[in-house]
Amino acid sequence: MPSTNAVRRALLSVTDKTGIADFAKFLASIGVEILSTGGTFRLLKDFGVANLREVTDVTRFPEMLDGRVKTLHPAIHAGILAIRSDPEHMHAIAAQGIQPIDLVAVNLYDFAKVAAKTDATIEELIENIDIGGPSMIRAAAKNWQDVAVVTAPADYEAISSELRVHSGSLTAETRWSLAKKAFALTAAYDRAVSLRLEQIPPKDEPLPSILDVRAPRALALRYGENPHQHAALYASGAGGIAGAEQLQGKELSYNNLVDLDAAWQLIAEFTEPASAVIKHTNPCGCAQASTLAESYRRAFEADPVSAFGGILAFNRELDAETATEIAKTFIEAIAAPAYSADALKALEAKKNLRLLRVLPVASELVIKSISGGFLAQTADVHALRRSEAQVKTERAPTSEEWSALEFAWKVVKHVKSNAIVYASSRQTISVGAGQTSRVDSVRLGAMKAILPLKGSVLASDAFFPFPDGVEEAAKHGVTAVIQPGGSVRDEDVIAAANRLNLAMVFTGVRHFRH
Repeated sequence: MPSTNAVRRALLSVTDKTGIADFAKFLASIGVEILSTGGTFRLLKDFGVANLREVTDVTRFPEMLDGRVKTLHPAIHAGILAIRSDPEHMHAIAAQGIQPIDLVAVNLYDFAKVAAKTDATIEELIENIDIGGPSMIRAAAKNWQDVAVVTAPADYEAISSELRVHSGSLTAETRWSLAKKAFALTAAYDRAVSLRLEQIPPKDEPLPSILDVRAPRALALRYGENPHQHAALYASGAGGIAGAEQLQGKELSYNNLVDLDAAWQLIAEFTEPASAVIKHTNPCGCAQASTLAESYRRAFEADPVSAFGGILAFNRELDAETATEIAKTFIEAIAAPAYSADALKALEAKKNLRLLRVLPVASELVIKSISGGFLAQTADVHALRRSEAQVKTERAPTSEEWSALEFAWKVVKHVKSNAIVYASSRQTISVGAGQTSRVDSVRLGAMKAILPLKGSVLASDAFFPFPDGVEEAAKHGVTAVIQPGGSVRDEDVIAAANRLNLAMVFTGVRHFRH
């Protein structure tokens, strides 16, 4: 694409007026005639820009409908769309007294600002949907061989520099690059409109009729789950793990990010100071306490072997005392909402330790790829209310058992199925994860336990299909069980719990995690 095209006539119509006056003054200084509209025209006129004409002088038609119709006119769009190398095109516009437009500088109504308002009315949203702007941008980008389309104030300086170097012309490479940027802008704009309008009641269903996944690449990763796989991180916003700020440590890996997200989702369950230790997406320790440091010590002691090289998450600012404890062992990465200066100092010697400052993010659709498509579901944000749970056994849980059951239920939601959690009221004792039978998860959790199981409670993410899981748990000293219920053999399982003097609670909610 070696050719250059002279810019003799430009149309400037912008919502974001940053730098537009200086850009227009430069264009005028090299002999470019400038067309403009509304507020942009008034600004440029006040700035003393020469060679300035109002669009209405060209269209010979007044702005109307509260400014909705300004540039939607053949005198504008034919001037943009005419292919200069096509004699018929040039004859057609000349016959109508239409002159070509060689540069279009347009940006759009700030729909995102209005869309961010949770109480925005449909009338506000509709009124802030730009019509003329996207039309001009698309027209100019379609005719990129002859027209430059500038959609970002950040590009004004580079465009001005190139016009100086090429005596008022722009290269085809530049016009093509600008066109691609323009189409990306209008695509993102239309997507934002569509997604926001879909949130307005009445909604037919909680899932969109069309799954629209669009996110800019935020980080190129060295590789994926394994070194022979390519990978990158794409962030949909500023919150969550994808939008976190890395304060320290070597570059993040694909597996780091997956584990960090698992840890962050788990720690969000708690309101008291809490710590979570994750290994291969499963919790190997979790605890809450009056201080963050104590919660970390208790989470770590549940399985210090698995915690080695693990991922940590905290729901409070990481303080110096907790950081000093962390520094005693090898940890891959930490997610926390903030870090004190003393905590950062305590960990600065761990040069490879990745520290992420994470902002909360609203629950989003959970999306997974499968061969040929995607699966989408709403996030599992169910929180147990004690009043909604049902005691199914002759013996009800004691107050301490209730607290332990509620704690275990929060954790088991974040363990891979089949999921079993042994816990006390403020600490995981052991975890059985990812087994193909539920009783095997009960056995695995008991086998892995380092802390005493006697007097603990047990949470199961789904129902017990047979009494054997409850019977196995009782062998290890479990005193109470929480599970969803719903098996055809529930009565047999309840009978076994009564025979073993266990308290059993049904939640009516399942927490599979695949």
